Amino acid sequence: MEKSSESPVSGRGAQSRAVPTRFGLATREADGDWRDHMEALDGPPVKLRTHVTEENPKTILSFNQSPDIFFDRSINAYRGCEHGCVYCFARPTHAYHDLSPGLDFETQLFAKPNAAELLRATLAKAKYRPKPIAMGTNTDPYQPIERDYRITRAVLEVCLDARHPVTITTKSDRVLDDLDLLAEMAERRLVAVAISVTSLDPKLSGKLEPRAASPAKRLSALEKLVEVGVPSHCSVAPVIPAITDQFMEEIVQRAAAIGVDSVGWIPLRLPHEVAPLFREWLSVHYPERGDKVMSIVQSIRNGKDNDPNFFSRLKPTGVWADLFRARFRVACKRAGLGKAKFELDCTQFRPPAVGGQLRLL
Repeated sequence: MEKSSESPVSGRGAQSRAVPTRFGLATREADGDWRDHMEALDGPPVKLRTHVTEENPKTILSFNQSPDIFFDRSINAYRGCEHGCVYCFARPTHAYHDLSPGLDFETQLFAKPNAAELLRATLAKAKYRPKPIAMGTNTDPYQPIERDYRITRAVLEVCLDARHPVTITTKSDRVLDDLDLLAEMAERRLVAVAISVTSLDPKLSGKLEPRAASPAKRLSALEKLVEVGVPSHCSVAPVIPAITDQFMEEIVQRAAAIGVDSVGWIPLRLPHEVAPLFREWLSVHYPERGDKVMSIVQSIRNGKDNDPNFFSRLKPTGVWADLFRARFRVACKRAGLGKAKFELDCTQFRPPAVGGQLRLL
């Protein structure tokens, strides 16, 4: 793979903000000799800043009928994600805003401050029937802007009040900010938390997922969750061939030492605009192995960059896929980890209090 002539974009995962071609949007490409003199003429480039737009949707629960995922409803308190993970399969959703799945996805964010209010109204409906709500399925509920907005915490407060079960997936140790709520929900079998650990190399993570917590912080967060009795899962995800797969066994070993309930792995997925963004990232950071990485990716996806089909999208095929499965299975056996199922309790559900007031008891 040819090395990119562009300098890496500091502190960000994507290396460009090209708009998607799927929807026929106008594209623009900077070209010309003047680019060689840009800094001399205009000064250093302006640092990328994160901009948050508040939106007020009419609904907050998203329902799905996908046959190969474990949940049928989810909440995403935010659109876009400042963590900037270059491989994030949610990046193409920004195209629906006529924004780039690249840099726009991690710098032009949307927050939903009325999420808890909408959830309370939904759960109070007479026809509502509870099943676990998944959080963190599209964008991270504990990305940096949660520190100020606290939307995720407000949603958890409603769920605790209604005795409604929740699953959380995150790459941030900021989940510990809500440890009080999570511990109380865990006592009632209302919550399970999964933390994704992609590698154990902080420098690699700084390139791959630049604004997510370091691997050490994620493992520490898992340990604290285990200590207070929160059902916890370590997700080795995604496994990127020739980039992160070398850490698979050690992550499993460390997770077992912490005492997590289960571990799992998910292969790299490159839907729509994520594939060219990932190729661009490889050309900037790992051009010497870029072709090898993509060759293996295509070998487990039937010769393509991505397989969007149900069932097979999460179950790659081929020699390399079999090798990863065997390695993970052996690692789990050596660590003494089996498959754990989180049985959350839906029988305690009670419609939340009206008028925005939480119960005292």
